[in-house]
Amino acid sequence: MTGSKTNTMSREEVLTAIRNIPESANFVWDGIDEDDRPATKEELLAGIVAIEARRGRPNGSDKTQIALRVDNSVLEAFRATGKGWQTRMNDVLKEWLKEHAA
Repeated sequence: MTGSKTNTMSREEVLTAIRNIPESANFVWDGIDEDDRPATKEELLAGIVAIEARRGRPNGSDKTQIALRVDNSVLEAFRATGKGWQTRMNDVLKEWLKEHAA
C-alpha cells in the first residue's frame, strides 16, 4: 500500500465520532473581536459565489489549455521572470508567428 496510514478509524467510526461531539464543545463567539465572529450562511454563500465566478477563463476568452513539452532551460527562464510568465511565453509565440507567417 502506498502512502502513510494516519488514522486507524474507519470512515463510519470517524463520522460517528464527529456526530457525537458534545454541544458544549462548539465554538461560541464572545462578541468582542469581530475577526473571530463566525461567518453567517449568507456570507459563506457569497464567498462561494465570488470564488466560483473567478474560476476558469473569462467569458469571451479565445485561449485553450494544452499540455506542452518544452526544454527545462526554456521553462526556467520564463518562470524566472515572475508572475505572468505564461502570458509572456504566449506573447513570444504570437510574435514568432507574425515574423514567420506562412
